[in-house]
Amino acid sequence: MIEVCVVGELNLDLILYGLPKDLVLDREHLASGLAFTLGSSSAIFAHNLSVLGTKVGFIAKTGGDPLGKIASERLAEAGVDIDRMTQGTGATSTGLTVVLPYAQHRYILTYPGTMFEMQFSDIDMSYVRSARHLHLSSFFLHRALRPRIIDLFRQAKDAGLTTSLDTNDDPANKWGEDLLAVLKYVDVFFPNDREAKKIARTEDLSQALNLLAGLAKVVVVKRGPGSAICRSGEEQWSLAPPNVTKVDDIGAGDTFNAGFVHLYIGGAKLEDCLAFANIAASYSITKEGGTEAFRNRSGLITFIRQQWNSMGRGDLPVKG
Repeated sequence: MIEVCVVGELNLDLILYGLPKDLVLDREHLASGLAFTLGSSSAIFAHNLSVLGTKVGFIAKTGGDPLGKIASERLAEAGVDIDRMTQGTGATSTGLTVVLPYAQHRYILTYPGTMFEMQFSDIDMSYVRSARHLHLSSFFLHRALRPRIIDLFRQAKDAGLTTSLDTNDDPANKWGEDLLAVLKYVDVFFPNDREAKKIARTEDLSQALNLLAGLAKVVVVKRGPGSAICRSGEEQWSLAPPNVTKVDDIGAGDTFNAGFVHLYIGGAKLEDCLAFANIAASYSITKEGGTEAFRNRSGLITFIRQQWNSMGRGDLPVKG
């Protein structure tokens, strides 16, 4: 029996470090380092949530290629149930994202591959309904599924599940109105500050929070190294993350989501969910890529125990 069903996209991340200030056309540039890791918002969320101890099932579409095999195996190694994943029959391959970090920012180039092709008919709804919670990431990348995402969330709510959504970026920068209709079926919405303002069509974060909190039950705004904000009705909490040495913040937001949901499905107080999300995200940035830090579970548990105890928040919310 799974606790959280994740519906989303699956690809690998190729991260090349040492990007020069100027990329000159037709010249060869040398990277100072390389990482080849599990990528995509949904998969990072599922992987790290499973490592935290939640029973996770994953639904996505891959191509019949080595990229899909590697990504699927990495999820399975973390204990994620991948039995309901589907494989495309055409020539489209599994997606790949090339990430080029530069200073405090990064260039991101994604080949979507099969993530554009997954349809509602690829989703085993009886499997979704067997869970306690549904999570979906990358709303704007699900081109074939997008018209039916509202049906997915409506059916999940009708079956008694709690739900969460992280839209991630909209490459087309349109931030469609159909999202607002879906948010009425979302218990926890996870935008970052830029996404929240884009969706609400305002440059004022307070105004964005007011609008979004009138749609989703809980809105959690991620703000990188700044204090994350959790809003539920008229109540609001803001907490800064622990101080750590950052190696790579790829996937930190997805890991934040995983930490929050790990406690949320157990009925924890929202302030505790926010604190735990910050801790999980902080640990994730101590290694390259979105999941590499979480492959060291003993180190993860030690870090969580130290941070949680320093806050005086009671029993450790993961088993070591």
